[in-house]
Amino acid sequence: MAAQSAQGNALHANFGVDYVITYRFADTDKAKASAGFERLIRAIADVGLATEVRNGDNCSMLVFVKIASEKHLAGEVYRSRVQDWLYGVRPAAPPRPSQTSTPSEPLTEADRLRLVYLLLTKPRSERGAGITPKEGDFECVESIFALHDHAFNKEWIKKWSTSYFLKIEDLDKIREKFGEKIAFYFAFLQSYFLFLVFPAAFGFSAWVLLGTFSPVYAVVNCLWCVTFVEYWKRQEIDLGVRWNCRNVSALQVKRRDFKYEKETKDPITGEIMRVFPETKRLQRQLLQIPFAIVAVIALGTLIATCFGIEVFISEIYNGPLKWLLVYLPTGLLTTLVPTITTFLTGIATRLTDYENWETTDTYEAAMIQKLFVLNFITSYLGIFLTAFVYVPFGSIVVPYLDVFSLTVRPFAEHEGQLKAPKVGNFEINPSRLRKQVIYFTVTAQIVNLALETIAPYVKRRVFHKYQEVKTERASKRGGSMPAVNAKDPPGEEAFLARVRNEAELDVYDVATDLREMVIQFGYLSLFSIVWPLTPVSFLVNNWVELRSDAIKICVEMQRPTPWRADSIGPWLDTLGFLAWLGSITTSALAYMFSGDGLGPDGTPGTIKGWALLLTVFFSEHLYLLARTCIRIAISKLDSPGIQKEHSERYLTRKRYLEQSLEEEGESALHAPAHGNERIDRQTLEDEARYSSLHNSKPEDYFWARQRGWQESVIVGVEAIQQSAPSEGKKQQ
Repeated sequence: MAAQSAQGNALHANFGVDYVITYRFADTDKAKASAGFERLIRAIADVGLATEVRNGDNCSMLVFVKIASEKHLAGEVYRSRVQDWLYGVRPAAPPRPSQTSTPSEPLTEADRLRLVYLLLTKPRSERGAGITPKEGDFECVESIFALHDHAFNKEWIKKWSTSYFLKIEDLDKIREKFGEKIAFYFAFLQSYFLFLVFPAAFGFSAWVLLGTFSPVYAVVNCLWCVTFVEYWKRQEIDLGVRWNCRNVSALQVKRRDFKYEKETKDPITGEIMRVFPETKRLQRQLLQIPFAIVAVIALGTLIATCFGIEVFISEIYNGPLKWLLVYLPTGLLTTLVPTITTFLTGIATRLTDYENWETTDTYEAAMIQKLFVLNFITSYLGIFLTAFVYVPFGSIVVPYLDVFSLTVRPFAEHEGQLKAPKVGNFEINPSRLRKQVIYFTVTAQIVNLALETIAPYVKRRVFHKYQEVKTERASKRGGSMPAVNAKDPPGEEAFLARVRNEAELDVYDVATDLREMVIQFGYLSLFSIVWPLTPVSFLVNNWVELRSDAIKICVEMQRPTPWRADSIGPWLDTLGFLAWLGSITTSALAYMFSGDGLGPDGTPGTIKGWALLLTVFFSEHLYLLARTCIRIAISKLDSPGIQKEHSERYLTRKRYLEQSLEEEGESALHAPAHGNERIDRQTLEDEARYSSLHNSKPEDYFWARQRGWQESVIVGVEAIQQSAPSEGKKQQ
């Protein structure tokens, strides 16, 4: 009842609007825009949705959509829940729809919005309107978004701002408002934040007592990483059962851009299936190899070059403006890395399109794999160069960096300021690696947090100015409109102003925030041995991140479409990969920098290759052993989710069994009784005549000798009376 009351308040605050469609026609002639608008409204009406139209900003119309009847909504809810049952998401078949929800399973606001969105966007062949923003017949449709529940948002931000820790009930509310996909992100971030308490405390103690590059810290950190990954796998199961979305990934949403080569008939179900050969897709996936090579060469060369320039300026150059020129590599990276990354992201998108995935989930997973390659290079390569190139081979490599003297030659007063030391005479800077890790784990986190807050506002202002320019051009062509709010009905002015503001907001992408957290986990797994206070920094950052992401969704972004999910998707595999790689890099760093904690003196002879490889080998195998043991241990622990799932399935089986036995019992009670029929010579002759005329089988004769249970009793009693010994014989 509480969920239904909250949903009613939200709908009342938004005038019962489910979705808003922005129809922009600034670059379209009037006839084409009118025809497209009529086509849009008719498509919406054909799927049982009601519409209202109001003026939007900058040559646009706002189409307000809601489901026309609660009976139609009840039918959609029932079909969705039946589909869940058929695919194993729910243990029992749902009851027939008498209303949109039942007291035991109310319809959440997220479920309602998801079903309405599917009605708008599903193809016509699947009983949808087939609306595709910015494509085909709907190229003027700019966006489809739900309205924020500002009362809930205000309460959400206020509560989280005054709470140190989140409860499971807080995550339940997020799921009811924004869907399982967003709820899983906040559940992951909350679990990650709580898990950081131990490494933060231990890291601080190690920093005080053990120093840097401690083997003890390395072992504890690796065990913590694998424990967290295995714990989160179990946590996903519990949350999936709690939110009734376990195995929901089996319900794949078909991609509109999927191109099948042939149609085949399933030999088991008889269903017509559209097929794209897996062998052909695998051949296309092999293009990921040259893509990764190109990414490594492009980004790796840039980062390595800037790394060399920075080392030359900071440790060799000794001329004027050194304090300013040392920031030159940072400027180059800030300018060129986003440009190259954007270009490579475009290639990754086209490559993923070429792979022709059938469902949205598989498409997103393939795209995330390619993007992680780019993020891995840009995030970790600089530290890898310092740890595994500069420190062990600095005395050999750095003297050859005088090639980068061209970058500062115009500022040097004489050649002596550019002269590199001879091979073997250069002494490395032992604090470089630590400072670099501190930058990525503290400074970069603060900068990213600020950009997340400021960048959307600046982008929205620029977009608003761009739309104003387009409107002015449209006005010159005779397409001007009256003032936006000139025809707003009385009582709707504030509401429509809020809707027009939300229409300009960015679309929230939860994958971006998940990628940020996974990359952060990578720093902790790979390089926290360099600076044990890394988890302390992440603990503070993630406490703020939880609140800032909530504010970002409520204020800076459109309300996200409430998609369902049963996990954090392919990012879980990425966490496992980083935990494994962390066991290798951490052991290597512990060996290379053991002793005084500052690293070797720069000569390769101090690092024995066979010892380093042996250290890595044993560390990896110990990691695999520890992962197996931790996985088995966690599987032995009680899981509320698994217990609930087993309980629900047991009760379902019991209920169906009882119903089946009850029906069979009723059938037996109403079965005709033959025992009261009179058996005489005439009856026996009639049965013999019937048997001879109908080709009776031997078993028919067998079962026809006694008719009904009463006659079985009579025959049995007579046999007992004849066979039982008399009382006299018993006494003898």
